Amino acid sequence: MKAIVAHRYGPPETLRPEEVEKPAVEPDQVLVRVRASSVNPYDWHMLRGSPFLVRLSGGLLKPKNGALGVDAAGVVEAVGADVTHVAPGDEVFGARNGAFAEYVSGKNFVPKPARISFEQAGTLGIAGITALQAVRDKGRVKAGQKVLVNGAAGGVGTFAVQIAKALGADVTGVCSTRNVDLVRSIGAERVVDYTVADYTREGQRYDVIVDCIGNHRLLANRRALTADGTLVIVGGPLRRLPAVLVLPLIVRQRIGFFIAKINRDDLSVLADLMESGQVTPVIDRAYPLSEVPEAIAYLEEGHARGKVVITV
Repeated sequence: MKAIVAHRYGPPETLRPEEVEKPAVEPDQVLVRVRASSVNPYDWHMLRGSPFLVRLSGGLLKPKNGALGVDAAGVVEAVGADVTHVAPGDEVFGARNGAFAEYVSGKNFVPKPARISFEQAGTLGIAGITALQAVRDKGRVKAGQKVLVNGAAGGVGTFAVQIAKALGADVTGVCSTRNVDLVRSIGAERVVDYTVADYTREGQRYDVIVDCIGNHRLLANRRALTADGTLVIVGGPLRRLPAVLVLPLIVRQRIGFFIAKINRDDLSVLADLMESGQVTPVIDRAYPLSEVPEAIAYLEEGHARGKVVITV
């Protein structure tokens, strides 16, 4: 089968599809014929080996496992002996390393809603789970709360806006001028154009801020929170980590970052949200498997609206 594999750290143009063996299927896994995947910042961090923490866990001089891609949607071809929740022929989506390939095997796959395309379902693995856990678990968003999403037009941000809205929050999205209409169309009651306004200096207070960008100091974000508000950090520079660890010890406001944990229960929650129409993935553009390098380079520029899809 064809797959995208990184044999060394470097720029995306070093990648080419190559022939590899079809993955084996463990007793708790399914084998999926991939129809669509999508690109995440995780992919280019792994490809470039940056920040350095990536190399500490993934290989100091070269990747230990260079199979790229995590999100996947497709059709089940085979199931392990212990699998009961899906069967061969079922359309599924989920997440597993090595998803930029014709086949992928893993345990975190759930049935795909019939009304959702493979391309839409292929966007959910990392970004959808991250947004869900940021809003529901770390932000503890409740109906009637004021929630701000910084980076509302990005991969995680577009999902976070919709999930917060589904939970009954009053949502404000922060984005550039060209994305104002998009962010409003996915459910934001109010949109702040960061090219003309700074949400940390407007005087508005929010119960929860989901920060997908990290372009404001923590103290500035605190200024935009209520006295007992919550700041959930999804993205941003690692230099903020010491302050993130210390501030919660001395202030009432909750401040924290997290690493999303892929699991079937939360994938099923996303499936329900899509089935009900409360969440609809936003797709910027699609590339074939052979153009994964171009797709990663485009995402790395930082201007993608929603998700960048890979069709297989």
